[in-house]
Amino acid sequence: MNLVIVESPTKAKTISKFLGKKYKIESSYGHVRDLPKSKLGIDIEHNFEPHYIIPVRARKNVNALKKLAAKADKIILATDEDREGEAIAWHLTQALGLDPNKNNIERIVFHEITESALQHALLSPRNIDINRVNAQQARRILDRLVGYELSPFLWKKIIRGLSAGRVQSVALRLIVEREEEIKKFKADEYWTIDVDLEAKKGKFIASLNKINGESITKLGIKNKEEADKIGDSLKNSEFKINEIIKKEVRKNPLPPFITSTLQQEGSKKLYWSAKQTMMFAQRLYENGLITYMRTDSVNLSQGSLDAARVTIEKEFGKKYLIDEPRIFKTKSRLAQEAHEAIRPADPAKTPDEITVEDPKEKKLYELIWRRFISTQMPQAIFDATSVGVTAESKDKNYELRANGNILKFDGFLKAWPQKFEEHELPELKENETLKLDEIKPEQHFTEPPPRYNEASLIKTLESFDIGRPSTYAPTLSVIQTRNYVQKNEARRFEPTEIGTLVNKVLTEHFPQIVDIQFTAKMEEQLDNVAEGKEKWQRLIGDFYGPFADNLKKKYEEVPDKIAPPPETTDEVCDCTGKNSSPKSKCVHDDLCGKPMVIKTGRFGKFLACSGFPNCKNAKSLKKNVGIENEKGERIKCSKCGEGEIVRKRTKRARFFYGCTRYPDCDFASWTKPTGEKKEEGEEEPEVETKEENEETAE
Repeated sequence: MNLVIVESPTKAKTISKFLGKKYKIESSYGHVRDLPKSKLGIDIEHNFEPHYIIPVRARKNVNALKKLAAKADKIILATDEDREGEAIAWHLTQALGLDPNKNNIERIVFHEITESALQHALLSPRNIDINRVNAQQARRILDRLVGYELSPFLWKKIIRGLSAGRVQSVALRLIVEREEEIKKFKADEYWTIDVDLEAKKGKFIASLNKINGESITKLGIKNKEEADKIGDSLKNSEFKINEIIKKEVRKNPLPPFITSTLQQEGSKKLYWSAKQTMMFAQRLYENGLITYMRTDSVNLSQGSLDAARVTIEKEFGKKYLIDEPRIFKTKSRLAQEAHEAIRPADPAKTPDEITVEDPKEKKLYELIWRRFISTQMPQAIFDATSVGVTAESKDKNYELRANGNILKFDGFLKAWPQKFEEHELPELKENETLKLDEIKPEQHFTEPPPRYNEASLIKTLESFDIGRPSTYAPTLSVIQTRNYVQKNEARRFEPTEIGTLVNKVLTEHFPQIVDIQFTAKMEEQLDNVAEGKEKWQRLIGDFYGPFADNLKKKYEEVPDKIAPPPETTDEVCDCTGKNSSPKSKCVHDDLCGKPMVIKTGRFGKFLACSGFPNCKNAKSLKKNVGIENEKGERIKCSKCGEGEIVRKRTKRARFFYGCTRYPDCDFASWTKPTGEKKEEGEEEPEVETKEENEETAE
């Protein structure tokens, strides 16, 4: 019997379809060993040696795998091909007491769960790549040192329960600094001028772009007075076409998905978090529908290119075939070129032909399938026209420009639709005199840089070479879970008060931890470890020595409890020993009656009794935001007709709309009610569960 061990039961089930009876496929259910939660688990004095344990949850399964391994003729470790998968394979040998150098221990890797990929992997086993294991260990140990040694510092100096991490601290810094930019931003007024012109065969709009041969900058026309002066001059000008340029514009398809671009597109098109996108991608991979979803390479196998060609001809016709396969080059210098991009395992399977448990999986598969298929389709072709117009007055010469574009051939857009606006110009001739219809000056104001959303933050982290495919989703998840940032209604990140304070402490006292260049260099060094160019102990030693010295110094320099002091309120504590909850533990038999104060905790501000610790009564400060219609009137609940609609936040930090009479009225909706009466036959709004209607109390 040959024992094959993979990470997940779903993956095991899929693989079992392709392997015969002589193979027994079992799951490790993820990592079988890890650093202990109760202590640091790293021997700093002895070259940072990690002390791994088998977690309680994994012990039963490890014992079962040991018994199977003892009976097996061959043990095949088929965990994922990235560093995390390599580390799981190595930890399995340690936990099961296996010698990885023995002939009956094999390590196989594959990029997709298909019969051909599995057979190829079984014919070409290899040893465990200890360099990749060491790179994963180095990352884990670095993150443990930062988290377990810096977090207690934050507890002592700010508030108990806070945490710090390498990549998450940089992500937090980017969000906080963007918020500071927005607060400091001062809008500048500027004006643009469009002109409605009439030719012999139709009307069109041209925009003013030059005065006396000099281009108008964005802030060139600063106020209404200047715009009106130019407008008056244009009214007395003669308009004539001096240039017509016609050309064919070709647009190329985007590269196939890598992890970061899949997460970005999942955010833009499906409105999912990076964590959601990766969860559904994992399911698709484990069910054999897509290739491995953690990759930073845009490479495509020759087999997939051939299959794409057959599918394109079948689904779209011969005119959508290209002569030669389109090859993409990976932009990141640190990308692992041996990997493939994310694509359908079998391009012939269209989204309508797959069977999945969750409809969301089909949505993601369609996104991946369409993106991949579009990469091997022709360019989209546009007919573009640019028209130059001169306007001469007594004292000045003006130049205007009008642009038109018409889609001539959709090409790859047939599979990967994109928003674009066609604009057709009338038939025009050079030197044709034009008639002025109307001058349209328009006021504008410069805008601050936008807050980050998940897509733009991932793109920024990637541009700085911070993090790797496996780190983006957990990084964004952890800074929200720890209440350092929250999403507003536009799904963009805003730092919380506590997040801003943590960032301030880290940037002032531990600048290296939040330094973008330092963090990017650390990623490069981890890659060097994976390639055997650098020893992981040296990498950690070079970091830890200065870090530990600075931490010791900061314990003495930075004052304790720098969080904002409690604010007094007029509210009185209504807790008594008789009616208090177990958490309140009020010592008073009668009404407590002490003043309530506003304190700052890890989840933000909250109301607490000033009699703490004798009375631990605490309440949420979160207020529900009332909703108004276009007339400024508060919107009544359409279900009960008595309560008003307010905006609430779920425990997962998502906004929804509910009735103020909850729980007597359980109306809830993701979409903002308009206050208008429903027409007969109109669909009911999507309703939250009763549990989600409960307010979050911190």
